[in-house]
Amino acid sequence: MKTLEADFDLTEIINGVEVMGPSPFRQHQDIAANLYDILRQHIKINNLGKLYFSPLDVIFEEGFNRLQPDILFVEKDNRGILQDWIRGVPDMVCEIVSPGSYENDTEVKKAIYEKYGVPEYWIVMPEQKKIEIFTIEGDKYKLFTVAAIEGVVTSKVIEGLQVNIEDVFE
Repeated sequence: MKTLEADFDLTEIINGVEVMGPSPFRQHQDIAANLYDILRQHIKINNLGKLYFSPLDVIFEEGFNRLQPDILFVEKDNRGILQDWIRGVPDMVCEIVSPGSYENDTEVKKAIYEKYGVPEYWIVMPEQKKIEIFTIEGDKYKLFTVAAIEGVVTSKVIEGLQVNIEDVFE
């Protein structure tokens, strides 16, 4: 018999294949916490929607694509996807690249998010102290903004959001 705890793990279903990921390193968690704090404050002050962090399943297609982005945002007008998990397309997803997840985050997951039309995809690369933000144009992602080591990235989806990347990688 399946226990309730089995539903709370780092298992994703990627293109129909169940994939178990390792727990993140401390640096990954520090960056995720910093970014979450920055985003949450802006989203809350401006009453823009809901922000979540992993592990929380985003079910694009039952049994075929169920991912757990590190951070995700759902606009107020899109709150119908907020159910037991996220069932549908969030407005923004963010993946923080770990040493063993580069290809998975920058190619495999990016293609899945693009396929389902996630409006904005953030890729955070700790080793380069870099953030890339892609937005959907037509049915393909296009690089919207990028900053490395210093500078500011701007969201197209989260109204008025500008993030100084030094605050993320401190």
